[in-house]
Amino acid sequence: LRAENVSRIVTGFALQSYKFKNSLMIQSSNSWKETYFQEGSSELTGGTGSAVKGIPRNAAFPYGEPNWEEKSKRMEKYGMEGVVSWEDARTSEIDVIARTLLRIGRAVAKAVDDEIYSQITTNAGNTVTIAAGNEWDSSTVAKRDPIQNILDAIKEIETDNYDVSTGGELWLSPKDFANLMGNANVKNSGQFFTSNVTKNGRVGRMLGLTIVKSVSVTADEAIVIIAMEAATWKAAAPLTTVSITDPGIKTTIRAWEVGVTQVTNPKAICKISNTQK
Repeated sequence: LRAENVSRIVTGFALQSYKFKNSLMIQSSNSWKETYFQEGSSELTGGTGSAVKGIPRNAAFPYGEPNWEEKSKRMEKYGMEGVVSWEDARTSEIDVIARTLLRIGRAVAKAVDDEIYSQITTNAGNTVTIAAGNEWDSSTVAKRDPIQNILDAIKEIETDNYDVSTGGELWLSPKDFANLMGNANVKNSGQFFTSNVTKNGRVGRMLGLTIVKSVSVTADEAIVIIAMEAATWKAAAPLTTVSITDPGIKTTIRAWEVGVTQVTNPKAICKISNTQK
């Protein structure tokens, strides 16, 4: 364990720690600056006096043209390294190599997920705001209604012509996951929640959405998003690790990744938040 497969072990730890990167479409890139286009979600119409329905005989067809907004972003580099002395690796009561592998891998994954969440919330095309006093942990229990808030978020996305039933996810902080699971409407009606085996933060399904729980989510916020459609991760360099051995002195474990988040379909995202954050 200590001498072999360091790269595989670090990568394995990191891949288990990614929560949001798994919800993005992954595309490779060989450019430092990436240009992409955000597509408007409104259905095309023929304009005043030129409807899609009811074209007269021999009349010209109405003209329709999708709209896109050009965006560009530069790649960002994520990385960390740890150093384990030869003495600690040989004699420590703690398995310092294993712990260093774990923490290095998790640090890179957490940084990537933090940035993905920041971009998703900043560029969310829809919002649902919970009025003061109606928060999921409101002191007035009768005013807590997370089910309706989530349904409102789904409605906002589907009004923009997206289908949340395919790939829909609900991103929650540990605090708001507890608030949601502790809500009487959820506890007393099994139709709302089904549990799954936990993997990469996916802890169950509710209202057709896969629940993803992560400390990268800001408390008193939640995100409803269509995975693989709302955003893309452009990868210039996938997660890469090396182990550098200085015999008799130390071992350096280094991990890095280069990529950038592109929110290509902001209307496939809805942010739920409290007014009293």
